[in-house]
Amino acid sequence: MHDPPGSANALREGMPFDRLAKEYDRWFEDSPVFRAELACLRALTRELPRPRLEIGVGPGRFAASLDLSFGVDPARGALLLAAQRGIMVCQAVGEALPYGSGCFGAVALLFSLCFVADRLKVLQEAHRVLVREGLLLIGIVPAASPWGESILEKKQAGNPFYAEVDLLEYDRAVNLMRAAGYAIVEERSGLLQPPDTFCGQPDSRPGVGADAGFVVLVGRKKGLS
Repeated sequence: MHDPPGSANALREGMPFDRLAKEYDRWFEDSPVFRAELACLRALTRELPRPRLEIGVGPGRFAASLDLSFGVDPARGALLLAAQRGIMVCQAVGEALPYGSGCFGAVALLFSLCFVADRLKVLQEAHRVLVREGLLLIGIVPAASPWGESILEKKQAGNPFYAEVDLLEYDRAVNLMRAAGYAIVEERSGLLQPPDTFCGQPDSRPGVGADAGFVVLVGRKKGLS
């Protein structure tokens, strides 16, 4: 997983993802972990309908690479960088999205679900702004995976980027998605090598394995609207 981690949707201005936005952004440059995560996301078989929104967009590295045109984040410093990458940004939290109902074809939360204050509320808000049968894309680092354990060790050591992290397990993420009104339609695993032996080569496969350090879940919005 990242060092530092992905965008922190629950953190406000003055916290690490705002005041240290440039330091965080530099991590992505020439990062083999970032490239491996992107490869896993790009290997998904389902095309994300447009327009696309990322909740917890941070400096916009994932959004720019995956053509996610819109992004929200509470960290103003990070949003300024995302805007420079052509993302149409808005300073907001995932629990209260500043958009009307049914206006996005796809919504992504890449590493931000482990930072939000109210996970179910964020997923419900994403459901609200999605069109009928729109897609939700979630990326998580399972807490019990070697990559998750590495993150928690950094948190205990006082790394400021991990101060608020609360990692999920796969089952918990699936239950939250179902409770918010989504049907799981695709799953993919990445970062299959543990951090201490990671060679930098992209490695991913369909489904969810116990060795996965990165899990991608795609859910389709259920309901009539």
